[in-house]
Amino acid sequence: MKLDLIQTVAFAGLALFGGYGLRHAIPQLARLNVPAPVIGGLLVSVAVLVARSQGLPLPEFDATLQKPLMIAFFTSIGFAASLKLLRIGGPQVAVFLAIGSVFAVLQNVVGAGVAALFGLPPLFGVLAGSVTLTGGPATGLAFAPLFAQAGIESAAEIAIATAMAGIVIGGLVGGPIATWIIERHEVRGPKRRAGAPPPEAIDIQPDDPPPQAEGDESAEAYNALKTLVIVLAAMWSGEWISALIGTTGLTLPSYIGAMVAAAIVRGVDDYTGWIRLSHRTIDTLGAIALSLFLVMALMTLDLTKLAGLAMPLIAILVVQLVVVALACWPVFRLMGRDYDAAVMSGGFVGFMLGTTANAMAVMRTLVERFGSAPRAFLVAPLVGTFFIDFTNALIITVFLNLFA
Repeated sequence: MKLDLIQTVAFAGLALFGGYGLRHAIPQLARLNVPAPVIGGLLVSVAVLVARSQGLPLPEFDATLQKPLMIAFFTSIGFAASLKLLRIGGPQVAVFLAIGSVFAVLQNVVGAGVAALFGLPPLFGVLAGSVTLTGGPATGLAFAPLFAQAGIESAAEIAIATAMAGIVIGGLVGGPIATWIIERHEVRGPKRRAGAPPPEAIDIQPDDPPPQAEGDESAEAYNALKTLVIVLAAMWSGEWISALIGTTGLTLPSYIGAMVAAAIVRGVDDYTGWIRLSHRTIDTLGAIALSLFLVMALMTLDLTKLAGLAMPLIAILVVQLVVVALACWPVFRLMGRDYDAAVMSGGFVGFMLGTTANAMAVMRTLVERFGSAPRAFLVAPLVGTFFIDFTNALIITVFLNLFA
């Protein structure tokens, strides 16, 4: 059965909502922050695996839109990188980013070392390092073709297996580690008042245009259209930037140019106010692109290719967990040795092993028990959502070119 472009996207959409349905039906998946697109995509790939084992006809998907959707998502990340936001968090954002970047390098060194013990190429360990742990499933799948070109077989399957394991581990261990730090160093936050709502992350998307008056649908449509065109223009100009960088001989993922272009546009708009970007609309477009990209990428995975790689992956993940747990000590000390620093340590575990959603969930659990930590809820999301993606892409590129 061969599905054309429209049918493939529609099928991906149905699989995506199947993932949302499973998250609702199995609360543990939501508590561990397993993304609905990952659940839905893996559901399809498992069904394909069963069909293959039974000799049944297999679907053929049209993956034409997969790469543009991936680039669109990372372009939205580029628009989020703002020096103005960096100034909001002050020096602590820079320190937290520096710590995360250093340990992303360490993740790759550790992964390469453990892979060598199993007689596997160093890039196998890098793929199971900052690519998928600090980066998450989207970064893992974005870089997978480059790792495949460098000789790592089944790169996409390895990437998603490691990213999924990291999400689960990060969700499970971040809270207990941070709780131990809080109790060990006797740093306590203000207790929550009875009936007080749980704290949320600070809104870090300033300068959005004011909401349109009810019924002003033409203005709303114009704003959405303007945002879409700007995103597409950044993706277009990003191709030229990527081609220019490629002339230096560096191996880079296709989305880097678009991220750089988007960051430049964001910087100009922050300084001049000419464009008046709607960051909420950009975030919405990015979330849609990411969801469809992940589902479409996962639907085409061949899970049989993971046979024989379980032990090396488990060994790498165990060592990575130990490394990140030990990293919480310098995080706590460098971020101030106070209650907010302890909460940030839990968030650090969340996004260095899983995703920013893990970090937020871990920190929310901590503050519900010990009290609010406003500095942690400013610094950790700024770094985990925006800035670490830039530095991690550069780190991965260095290791890719070093070991390729």
